[in-house]
Order: sequence, then structure tokens, then C-alpha cells
Amino acid sequence: MTTDAAAESPWAPLAARVFRALWIAQLVSNVGSWMQTVGAQWLLVGDSAALVTLVQTASSLPVVLLALPSGVVADRFDRRVVLVTAQFAMLAVSGALAVLAFLDALSPTALLALTFLLGCGTALMGPAWQAIQPELVERERLGQAAALGAVNMNLARAVGPALGGAVVAAAGAGWVFAFNAASYLGIAAVLLLWRRPAAAAVPPAGNEGLLAALYAGRRYVWNAPGVRRILLRTLLFIPGGAALWALLPLTASRSLGLGSGGYGLLLGAVGIGAVGGAFLLPRARRLLGANGTLAAGALVFAGVLAVLATVHVPWLVALALLPAGLAWIAVLSTLNAAVQTRLPGWVRARGLAVYLLVFQGGQALAAPLWGAVADWLGLSACLLIAGGAMLLSAASVRRWPLRDAEGIDPAPSDHWPAPPLVFEPGEADGPVLVSVVYRVPADRQAEFTDRMHRVARSRRRTGALSWGLYQDGHDPERFVENYLVSSWAEHQAQHHVRLTATDRRFEEEARALLTPGTAPEVTHAFDTTAGPAIRRP
Repeated sequence: MTTDAAAESPWAPLAARVFRALWIAQLVSNVGSWMQTVGAQWLLVGDSAALVTLVQTASSLPVVLLALPSGVVADRFDRRVVLVTAQFAMLAVSGALAVLAFLDALSPTALLALTFLLGCGTALMGPAWQAIQPELVERERLGQAAALGAVNMNLARAVGPALGGAVVAAAGAGWVFAFNAASYLGIAAVLLLWRRPAAAAVPPAGNEGLLAALYAGRRYVWNAPGVRRILLRTLLFIPGGAALWALLPLTASRSLGLGSGGYGLLLGAVGIGAVGGAFLLPRARRLLGANGTLAAGALVFAGVLAVLATVHVPWLVALALLPAGLAWIAVLSTLNAAVQTRLPGWVRARGLAVYLLVFQGGQALAAPLWGAVADWLGLSACLLIAGGAMLLSAASVRRWPLRDAEGIDPAPSDHWPAPPLVFEPGEADGPVLVSVVYRVPADRQAEFTDRMHRVARSRRRTGALSWGLYQDGHDPERFVENYLVSSWAEHQAQHHVRLTATDRRFEEEARALLTPGTAPEVTHAFDTTAGPAIRRP
């Protein structure tokens, strides 16, 4: 294989030693998680559909509640410490599940409560895990790394459910819970042995408090159109996709008459399809592009849900689940890679937390809804309705496609010169009004104001509370940009941490239209009503 071919291989990120070790450890952990899911769902399968689907809700709902705070934690503290802490916390909870199961004291309430606590550990881990990926592989391989993450999950899905079903049938649910508890040790060991560069362990978020950090993350996402579009596409796909995972145990037991082992084999078929899809995914992306991949994945999922609703032959259903795995990995790896490549390091975990909130929250809210619909209208009707939702998702790609990521460079850019102030402000001083004066000839003013809209989003993403561009009524070639930042510390963060190469390009494109021989004039004014007493030089 040539060097270029190796770089394009879907397995190329595995050449990185730490990524490879974590991938293997994660595979073992994911097998344990799928074994536990089968054990938990099968303990409740004799109850109502709504109760069975609550297993998925209990594991996903914590992300809705904790994703954003977890993103702040991952941006403010050493991400490796956060991940190791989450591993040992989940080990303790899984151990408690195993003990209660062995004692035959695991009630549905305790099962769901402990599953919820495991979900809390997953919520704490999620943003930090996603945020360290650019430290493990090159940026150009993040798409392949995201696909390998999906392959990992689906390899586990191919093995874990079948293994879990067999263990539950042969020895009881306690043993699958015990294996899951032990599986967290591998990830913890690799993380503890990882020699992470000291600079990477320094949190880039500064000294901002929890609420300020939450607001900064929300502000960034709101002012990043490309990230918002990824969230919309996720929101349009996940509810219909959640129906497969929420209703498959009911399909196995009620429609197909299968036991826990048969249910595990159905989940394994999804996993096998996903692993096979990893080989086809690079070619599919080249042929269809990102948006074509999203549309095709939704159409395939709609067809699979229709088969589950109408076909009652186990081997035919298993065959239909193979392309479901391919579609799932295609859509999720496309969305995950898209969001990874757009987020700068200082807010990466918080941006990914919002993505995980939409992804997991959509599943958590949709699962009980599908369970209630299945109890009300019947399982087949519910699956057909979910298939209709996937058709709408496919149709909406033309109206709301993913935005092109070409030219997006989230690398930090410390290109602003130090402000020439005559006194040294304190970090808490402010709000700070930053004014930038431009001179623009009349024939360039329309294009200049158009380009400044992208600069406006840059200012807001990186800290501006408000922004405005004004034309001087006495001198029409004079434009004044004003934006307000909450404190001097926030503005310093703009200078040295938050600006990216893309922000710099937007500024340069706007300033290329200025009157030749002129340069912007920047001033900083401090709010004397909210800050300290007036200073004199």
C-alpha cells in the first residue's frame, strides 16, 4: 500500500499508538455496555412496552441534564482526570448492579435508577472523550477517527448483545453486570499511562465561572451557522432512528417470538452491517458527498423500519438489519466529523456537549414516546410512523443541507496586537467597549458591510455581548464598529485564546476593501459606572 493510500485508509488513525490502545480498551468497554443493555432490557421485557423503553431513556436522559455542565468541566479541567474519574464511578455503579442481581434484589426501580447513574457517568465522559480526539490523530484524519469510533460501537453491538443474551440465558443478568464493571478498568489504565503533553492538560477556559462558561459555549454555538446546521440535521435524524433501538426488544419477543439470545443476534446483525459499512463509507462519501450520505442513510433506515413492521420471519428481519447498521454508522460518523472539524480547542468540549445533548436527548425523549405509541396503536403501526419520520428527514436534506466546511480552520490565531493603554486594567474591569474605525471608499461600501456580517459573528462567538456597525453621518466614508465585552479578562481571552485562523481570514477579507493607505483605528473604553474609580495616566 502506498503512503497516500495508507493515509486514506479508514483504519489509518489506528497507526497512532494512544488512539489504538484507547480504541481497543473502548471496544471491551462497549461490549460490556451492550451486554448490560441486553440484561437490563430482558429483565423488563415481560412488563409494558413503555417500561422496556425506559431503559434507553434512563441511560440517555442524563446527557440532557448534564451534557452542558460536563462540557464546561472538560474545558476547564484536565480532560484525562475527568475521564479517569468517570471510569471509576461507572465501575462502582455497575458493581452495585451486579451485587443486587446476584442477591435477586434488583427491582425495576433500582435497575432504572442505577442505569440512570451509569448514564450520568457517560454524560460526564462524553464531551471530554470527544474533545481529546484531535490530540490523538491529525485533523485531516478526524473523519476517519469518527468512523472508527462508530465501528467500535458497532463491533461491540455485533458481539455484546449476542454474548449478553447467551450469558443471561445461561447464568443470569448478574454476570453481564459484573463483566461490564470490569470492562471500565482497561480505559482507565490506558488513560493513566498516557503521557499527555503538559500544555494540553492546561484548561484553556481561563478563570471564568460555571455560568459564564456555559453562556460562552451557548454563545459560540448560536453564532456558528455551520454548527447549528449540524445540530438541526442531528435533530431531524435521531427521533426516527431511536425507534429501532427502543422497539427492537419488543419486535424480537412479540413479533418474532425470540428469546434473549435471539434478540442479541438481531442487535449483532446491526453491528455486523455497521462494521461492513466502514469499508464502504469512504467510497460512499466520495460518490454522494456528506449531504447525499445523510439522505441515503435516512432512506435506508425508513426501509428497515418498514420491514420490522411488516415482516415476521426472523432471518429476513436479521438480513434487513444489516443495512441499518451501515446507515447508522454513515450518518453518525458524518455528523460527528463535521462538528469535530469546526470547533476550536477553547470551546471544543462545550460545543460537542451541545451536539451530544441533541443526539442523546433526542433518543431519551423519543424512546418513551415510541413506547407509548406502541402501547396505544400497536407495534407495527408505531414502526411505520417512525419510518415516515425518517422519510421526512431524508427529504429535508435538500432544504437544510450541511454547510460546506472548506476554508474552516479552527486553529488558534493570536494575531491582534496588544492594546496601547496608559493604565493596566484589572481582569474584572468592564464592561469594555471596543471601537474600530474604518475608512471605506463609496464604491466598496456595500461589499464591506456584507463581509462585516461574518466579522460580527466572529466577535459574538468569541465574547461580544452586542455588536454594531455605524456609518458616520458627517463623513460617509467613515465606519465605526462597536462591540461590548463583559470584562477585560473576556477581551484578553479574545486576543490570546479564542480567535481562530478563520476569524483572521474574515477580518482580512473585510479590511482588504479599506481605502488604500489607511488602517483601522482601535480604542478601548471602560464602563466607569460598573468598574473601579476613574484612573489617570
